Amino acid sequence: MEKKSLIDKLEGEYSGRRLGLIVSALISVLILIASLPFVNWFFVKAADVVDIMKLGEDADIASGYTTYNFLSFVGESGKGILGMAAMIVFIWAVATLYFHIALIVKVVLNRKNKNGYLGLYQTAKTAMLFSTLLSLLLIGYMVFCNKQMGANVISLSPIVYIILVIALAAYIVLSILEKREMSRYKEHGLFKEIKKNWVLFLMLIPTFIYFLINNYLPMIGSYFAFTNYNFRDGLWASPFYGFKNFEYLWKSDLPRLIRNTVGYNIIFIIVGNVLQILFAILVSRVTVKWFKKTSQTLMFMPYFVSFVILNVLVYNFFEYNYGFINNIVTSLGGSKIDFYNTPSYWPYLITAFYIWKNIGYGMVVYLAAIMGIDTELYEAARVDGANVFQQIRRITIPLLKPTFIILLLYALGSIMKGQFELFYQMVGKNGVLFGVTDILDTYVYRKTTTEPLSIGPSTAAGLFQSVFGFVLIIVVNWLVKKKNSDYALF
Repeated sequence: MEKKSLIDKLEGEYSGRRLGLIVSALISVLILIASLPFVNWFFVKAADVVDIMKLGEDADIASGYTTYNFLSFVGESGKGILGMAAMIVFIWAVATLYFHIALIVKVVLNRKNKNGYLGLYQTAKTAMLFSTLLSLLLIGYMVFCNKQMGANVISLSPIVYIILVIALAAYIVLSILEKREMSRYKEHGLFKEIKKNWVLFLMLIPTFIYFLINNYLPMIGSYFAFTNYNFRDGLWASPFYGFKNFEYLWKSDLPRLIRNTVGYNIIFIIVGNVLQILFAILVSRVTVKWFKKTSQTLMFMPYFVSFVILNVLVYNFFEYNYGFINNIVTSLGGSKIDFYNTPSYWPYLITAFYIWKNIGYGMVVYLAAIMGIDTELYEAARVDGANVFQQIRRITIPLLKPTFIILLLYALGSIMKGQFELFYQMVGKNGVLFGVTDILDTYVYRKTTTEPLSIGPSTAAGLFQSVFGFVLIIVVNWLVKKKNSDYALF
């Protein structure tokens, strides 16, 4: 009987799962155990660090650190230049944990698809590759720290080197198993895809360069959020602050800013989309051609009104002494209304002007979707005796659902980003109204323009906005995909 090789054995199945994937999941479990908060991966000669950095007796330098609390060492040491590298290691460690947890979950659930175990092999390879690179990053970081300190004050636990060897070996074995699975399902890898469609990939290079320069390189500036920035030391050498900027933001006005920003955006999304759909349906039902075009034009025009002009309109409408509204009120025998010193009016005013300005633009999107609906559906409904309202309810609204969901997902990605121009131009620097009108965008703008050295808290606010929106859109897209994959963005 022919003796099976290790690879052949790992391709065998146990309890309906590939043995190689089970072994990979067990390796992930061991790595997760080794990553627990009480397992130190770094060892520091605390006394030597205190002497080298000339720190005071109250310096809280520990002798051992995990990958996740090593940021506190950077803050205590006062060596700001170590901060950016520490953040990269920290983020990579969190990503590594995510992929290992994803692998364990997928193996337990036995997530097979039409291509067999290819998806699981890719997840397992990604987890092992991230572990390998994490070990190499830790080794490189140790060398970098010791060089900056001028002495060998930091060493790594043997766990790091063991994980490096195990993860690299697992990655090689999984690559062989994946290659066999690909040949079994007649799939080809990335390099063959590039070789086959090299012209298409070549056309992507300008786009890649554009996004790299304009979208990804500026993300380095997010590091401001973790520093106590000063112009003398610059971004890389300024004292590392960890999450203190986020703590400061939370203790100051963050709960109120979140409430205002999210609250306004929810109202804008719900009321805006409902009215846009309503007006799109009404316009689509108009049969008089000149009236239809005139209605579209008049509703679309406010979108092109400058926010500066909007500021002029709002001021002339609601100014206390000479405003249009107060002139009408006094001419009818009433008393003047002090809009600019009465916060309770402004949530309604801001919502009304937002709807007025954006309803035409959103209506055009839904109107285009309605125009794409097959007219035969309406004709068949009329033959069956359906009236106009039944046609709208049974045909128009259900077929607008995909457009609504896509627009909703786009809007949710920016739910933590307010309409800065709208709020700033309508309210300006009127502190009386900040309680109900201040949002994250206006707060960040005010901080950066009035306090030049508040770059850290301002960047922390912007980073919080982006991360919150990213997580929200991922979760909502996952829920939509679970319900109906045709409606999901990705």
